[in-house]
Amino acid sequence: MVVIRLSRGGSKRRPFYNIVAANSANRRDGRFLERVGFYNPVASGGEEALRIAFDRVEHWVSHGAQLSPTAARLVKQAQAKVAPAA
Repeated sequence: MVVIRLSRGGSKRRPFYNIVAANSANRRDGRFLERVGFYNPVASGGEEALRIAFDRVEHWVSHGAQLSPTAARLVKQAQAKVAPAA
């Protein structure tokens, strides 16, 4: 089964997460099918904290992918931020 979840990167005390579509049998930070965005929880100043390719998320969901609870929360948060601007 394909899941859209977070894959941790960065260094100690400076987490950075890639939002990826991956096979659920693979490890959290292991092999993935496609990177669909990123999340930087410690972004400061002018750094971009969250970017998601909504078209790719929709593609994977239409092919049966499940979103993890955290990924679903971030997608919802990003959509809310984009909607007023559009």
